[in-house]
Amino acid sequence: MIHDLPLERRTLHGRWSREFEPVLEIDPGDSVRFETLAVLWMRALDEPFCERAADDGHALSGPIFVRGARAGETLSVRIDEVAPGPWGVTFTSEPHRVVWDLADGVGRASTGHEVALAPFLGVIGMPPDEPGTHATRPPRPSGGNIDCKELVAGTTLYLPIAVDGALLSAGDAHALQGDGEVSGTAIETTSCSQLTVDVCDDLRLDWPVARVDGAWLAFGFDRDLDRAADIALDGMLRLLGREHGLSPDDALGLASVVVDLRVTQVVNQVKGVHAVLRDDALR
Repeated sequence: MIHDLPLERRTLHGRWSREFEPVLEIDPGDSVRFETLAVLWMRALDEPFCERAADDGHALSGPIFVRGARAGETLSVRIDEVAPGPWGVTFTSEPHRVVWDLADGVGRASTGHEVALAPFLGVIGMPPDEPGTHATRPPRPSGGNIDCKELVAGTTLYLPIAVDGALLSAGDAHALQGDGEVSGTAIETTSCSQLTVDVCDDLRLDWPVARVDGAWLAFGFDRDLDRAADIALDGMLRLLGREHGLSPDDALGLASVVVDLRVTQVVNQVKGVHAVLRDDALR
């Protein structure tokens, strides 16, 4: 079943909290279509969609309650579509910015340059199992502001569920981003997006992993980049054991040969690293 989540003030939030009331309930296997706002809650360039008061983070659509989802299980989120809006903006140092016209898969910058677009949602995640509200900027074990440019349409993100019902939210569309997101923003834009959500009973996780075209990704987040890399590598070693039946020592030996570590982003208070294992790396 496909649900439409309207873009309204009541369906938006800019903090994480397990205490927020869900705006939609779905069954595992259902899809959700929704519109996302851009950075600073803009629907049109320089025009905020609404007043946001204490919602000081990303404009997220949700929370979505997934019936039957239990803490400790894994949520599967397939990215079906991320269609960017007609404009984008990349902030550098105040007050400078690069403004983009977006059309037909091409971004045309105010600098006179063009880029091929690869849109994705920067934020897909769930609240931590902790009281109160929490900032959306740092990613967490249950996802959030991952900002991984690989998570385009056709990929699936797997997230450990922290609270019953999942309370999934998403937003922060990017038309294109480089690894690192070094200015702090990508091509920030609006989007029309669709996700298909399910619950996995055969994959237990401590940190997110993803299935992209021809590869597995494993994510790690920490204030220390070395620690983030360790978390990502540990997740990949577990995947190697699961997918190839390898012992931990053999998985580490092969990972040193065929696994790539990439910096996802360095600007979200905690840094991100994703480990990449291509399907054709081990034959």
